[in-house]
Amino acid sequence: MTEISVVTHRDVGMLAVQAVEAPEVITSTWIDEQLVETYERTGVKPGTLEQLAGIQTRRWWPRDVTFEQAAAKAGRVAIDISGVDPERIGMLISTSVSKHHLEPSVACAVHYELELPTGCLNFDVGNACLGFMNGMQIAATAIDSGAIDYALVVDGEGSRPVQEATIARLQQPTTEAADVYAEFASLTLGSGAAAAVLCRQSDHPDAHRVIGGVAMANTQHNKLCVGDLDRMQTDTHELLLAGLDLGETAWKHAGHDFDWEVGMDWYIAHQISQVHTKLMSERLSVDPDRIPLTFPHLGNVGPAAIPITLAGVADQIEVGERVLCMGIGSGLNTSYTEIVW
Repeated sequence: MTEISVVTHRDVGMLAVQAVEAPEVITSTWIDEQLVETYERTGVKPGTLEQLAGIQTRRWWPRDVTFEQAAAKAGRVAIDISGVDPERIGMLISTSVSKHHLEPSVACAVHYELELPTGCLNFDVGNACLGFMNGMQIAATAIDSGAIDYALVVDGEGSRPVQEATIARLQQPTTEAADVYAEFASLTLGSGAAAAVLCRQSDHPDAHRVIGGVAMANTQHNKLCVGDLDRMQTDTHELLLAGLDLGETAWKHAGHDFDWEVGMDWYIAHQISQVHTKLMSERLSVDPDRIPLTFPHLGNVGPAAIPITLAGVADQIEVGERVLCMGIGSGLNTSYTEIVW
């Protein structure tokens, strides 16, 4: 029997969603140039990153910017835009995959950087590329329960360390074509930061209402994409197929609780590649013109991709329009969350 997790929120709004772009632009052409000898030796065709994934550029943070500082930058902007007194923020959730160390939590450093109150619960949530959406769900549940009035969800991602290590590894004379393809996904990653402030809707009628959504797991695929601090190995083809299957299954079972099949105004999809986006829109019969794209110039920014994409089009969304955030995270898990603007 196929089961699905359904979460609905009674009185939750999004006051602000903001993004901060990393400043250093790294082109796919530059990466190809670093691997030209490897490509010649292994027969891998230059230009695959741009032609297959559709990623022209991605961003890097300067070496002296930490992931915590990046997340805090986005958090500070979101708080300022929201107009909320930082002393009233009762929960901070960091959802970053990128980390410099195992402990303390990234949230500790962000909490300190933002000078949040001592009574503000702060912790990390990790679920691959779904972390930010899960963070929003946890924060929204806490608001609905009456435990807190405001929550801040942040994410800071950086692809520089893993991509520099990957390029150096692939430059070794023992590298084979299979090694290049196993680490191909690492070269599609990007850097960036995002943050959102959630509130009680009844206190802020103009906030964007967080409706809720569904989630589904198929964790037999937990070996298809495995990453650590300097390496990510992926069975790209199998991950694509399994992710699409899971996303489609969850979509079909969501009809019992949500009417998304009537068509949404905006689809904020996790940004992976042009192949994934095209096949996903076909599987779900979604209008591709309603899916704003950031992967061509930012790459796959992990859990920050959805809030970065949403922040990028926020000023174009009209009041009352329905927005569906759609994500798939290695593991595998999928999640959909609706927001009414």
